[in-house]
Amino acid sequence: MLDIRPKADYRLGFTTLDRETEVAALPLQGTLPSWLAGTLLRNGPGRFEVGPDRYRHWFDGLAMLHRFGIADGSVSYANRFLRSPAYLEAERTGRIACSEFDTDPKRSLVERLGHKLSGRSGASDNANVTIAPFRDGYLAMTETPAPVAFDGTTLETRGVLAYDDDLAGQITTAHTHYDRERRATFNVLIQLGRTSRYQVVRIADGTLRRELVASIPVDKPAYLHAFSTTARYVVIVEYPLVVAPLELMFRRKPFIENYRWEPGRGTRFHVVAKDGGALAGTYEADAFFAFHHINAYEDGDTIVLDISAYADATIVSDFKLDNLLASEPKPIARAEFRRYRLQPGKRAADVERIAVEATELPSVARERTGKPYGYAYGVDAAGRDGWSAFDALVKIDVRGRSVATWRAPGAYPGEPLFVGRPGATDEDDGVLLSVVLDTNEAASYLLVLDARTLEERARAIAPHAIPFGFHGLFR
Repeated sequence: MLDIRPKADYRLGFTTLDRETEVAALPLQGTLPSWLAGTLLRNGPGRFEVGPDRYRHWFDGLAMLHRFGIADGSVSYANRFLRSPAYLEAERTGRIACSEFDTDPKRSLVERLGHKLSGRSGASDNANVTIAPFRDGYLAMTETPAPVAFDGTTLETRGVLAYDDDLAGQITTAHTHYDRERRATFNVLIQLGRTSRYQVVRIADGTLRRELVASIPVDKPAYLHAFSTTARYVVIVEYPLVVAPLELMFRRKPFIENYRWEPGRGTRFHVVAKDGGALAGTYEADAFFAFHHINAYEDGDTIVLDISAYADATIVSDFKLDNLLASEPKPIARAEFRRYRLQPGKRAADVERIAVEATELPSVARERTGKPYGYAYGVDAAGRDGWSAFDALVKIDVRGRSVATWRAPGAYPGEPLFVGRPGATDEDDGVLLSVVLDTNEAASYLLVLDARTLEERARAIAPHAIPFGFHGLFR
């Protein structure tokens, strides 16, 4: 009898990839659009253990970079670990070296005191979340303000970049926003202290100097992974997953375990002017949680904010590796596509559900970021193989409220990125790129879909299974 069982299941996506390789031309099925050319860079964890130590959370693994080069109808591939100080120290000692999102190294009391006295907090520079362009290369980034530069062609690590300013802050959002008109990158830096602050900062092109735009005092800072921008504003969404600053500064537990869900605080939206830094308004809504914003834009004086919203913060613990790798894992919480409208003169934000589909790891066409738009893309969950996350790609027609879906047997896709066809006038005239884990073949492939129809155009087969990652970019 023919054995049609998959060679592996989704757990392969949480398995260490120790192999670094470079392939000039991947096996290709289908045909790439003749106009498609550029480089897709991806970031995410590549190693989930060091010697006898194991990381506790999906967000903790040591960063690995992946490069898919598309040219002349062919796709090349390379992958390398990011040689951050956290990685190098782990290699040297054979143990987990730095505190991560949900993992603390097993240090003795003497070692912990030594780190404190030396001025080292132990916070990690393991930049495994996002990628941003910088000068003639790129920055790998995470939620600590220690970006790591690397070469986009060779993936060679260039080192941690120190900011050229005296701004204080221990936490930053992993997702920055670039403003073409102002030729600057915006971010949010959180300063912990007796009075903690959300600090909106801007960094002019080609510099590492953070200019303070606005400072918002807060008693208990929220966990912030992302924020939104429009043409004129920065929008910070403050969820009620919060931390007492002193507990975090002198923590004895992993970073995220210091945070507490306090739904009675509700959710707050802080709107800050990009120019001048004035607080244009603070709005309120019932408690919810989100990792990712989808998009935001101005409709007259009203701000429209779209977000992948969870009922509460249980999704954070759902991504613990003990759960994800269990023989019977706990189902993963599912987000929904919500729209909040922030209107001057109204304290409460209006809310509307656009779609029940999760649209996690969301993206929109780059040219539509911060502007009115028609389509959003992301991953959704249908609950296969005991894991209820990320087994489908979705396209949301934001105006028409319709949803198109791509699925394949044994396939687990990652973040989809839209690449528009040169000269196109329609917003969805282009392709979607997503790195997919194929459990039937125990390998991954770069999937190319027609963005209009979600029909497959091509797939380039990688030489190994690529662990589930987070974010990337195409240039």
